[in-house]
Amino acid sequence: QVQLAESGGGLVQVGGSLRLSCAASGRTFSGYRMAWFRQAPGKAREFVAAITWSGGSTYYANSVKGRFTISRDNAKYTSSLQMNSLKPEDTALYYCAATRNFAVHTAERYDYWGQGTQVTVSS
Repeated sequence: QVQLAESGGGLVQVGGSLRLSCAASGRTFSGYRMAWFRQAPGKAREFVAAITWSGGSTYYANSVKGRFTISRDNAKYTSSLQMNSLKPEDTALYYCAATRNFAVHTAERYDYWGQGTQVTVSS
């Protein structure tokens, strides 16, 4: 069992930056792939970024590629999402997710989810 807790959301102006963090707790963090998803009001949850256990491979949605960076620190049981050049369309509730499945973009393949942290980008 893994528990996830996101932090770092807030209100930021267009072009600004935020860094989201996801703290994991539980019996073990070993072997878990981590990802970030987001959900805007009235829209489906969408994939943002993912990172393998080793950190050797990362994946990004086209909409955030070049602006967002996912990372992890296995020693601290954390994952982070650095978000730069934020746009109004990045406004959403951002979720951290974890799985031992082979999964990248598909939310249904992630076993554990945090409660989400709100990111609002104002113009």
